[in-house]
Amino acid sequence: MISEVFEKVRSSKPLVHHITNWVTIYDCANMTRAFGALPVMAHAKEESGEMASIASSLVLNIGTLTPELVDSMIMAGKSANKKNIPVILDAVGVGATKLRDNEALRILKEIKVDIIKGNSSEIARLAGMDVTTRGVESTNVEADLVEVANGLANKKNSTVVITGKQDIVTDGKKVYLINNGHAMMGSIVGTGCMAASIIGAFAGVEKDYAKAAAYALASFGIAGELAAKKSKGPGTFKEIFYDEAYNLDARKISQMAKIEEH
Repeated sequence: MISEVFEKVRSSKPLVHHITNWVTIYDCANMTRAFGALPVMAHAKEESGEMASIASSLVLNIGTLTPELVDSMIMAGKSANKKNIPVILDAVGVGATKLRDNEALRILKEIKVDIIKGNSSEIARLAGMDVTTRGVESTNVEADLVEVANGLANKKNSTVVITGKQDIVTDGKKVYLINNGHAMMGSIVGTGCMAASIIGAFAGVEKDYAKAAAYALASFGIAGELAAKKSKGPGTFKEIFYDEAYNLDARKISQMAKIEEH
């Protein structure tokens, strides 16, 4: 049950190692902590592998990538793979430039990624479709997104997450549709990156990665819904968002989670 996995995050405090986006690194750390997990940000090649080896999960985010940073991600990923520590890739901006496409594909080739996350155009691009991402914002994809996600999940033997108004999570067999969240979450920079952090926290305590991702997105969306009721705009929303994440409990999550399993 979602409440049980949530409570396990709170009680066990998984260590989530991030090699992530410089724009949102502070927000990712804070949201991870608000959910009860422990964030660490270690980017240097000299320590990324060692840090990954003691973490509960590894979150890789290519939002502000350089080839050198991807080298560090791959070193960390190989270290995590050796210890069966889950690796999450947030494919930010894939479909916008050749560099992002090539480096994301390099990561997927050189390490085992357990959870691949992106918006519809990012995931469609990784699946081989001829689509373009507008910076880091999704563009319309003329395809059945569940089929796109399923195809990539089976090809890479991974769980695939497509975020949007309705989030899609699949491991190639079971599919979860998550209907939590609020439009206000799109009014601030970084909610997608923060969502990857929370997926990392849940995957650190739940080995069914599709279930972990679905439960993480529902819980994150619930915090967003609660914050939107009290905020007056993006500034107050972001502040209250942290508070609502911190004050989540099993009762709220059980009552408010909107997850369909197919």
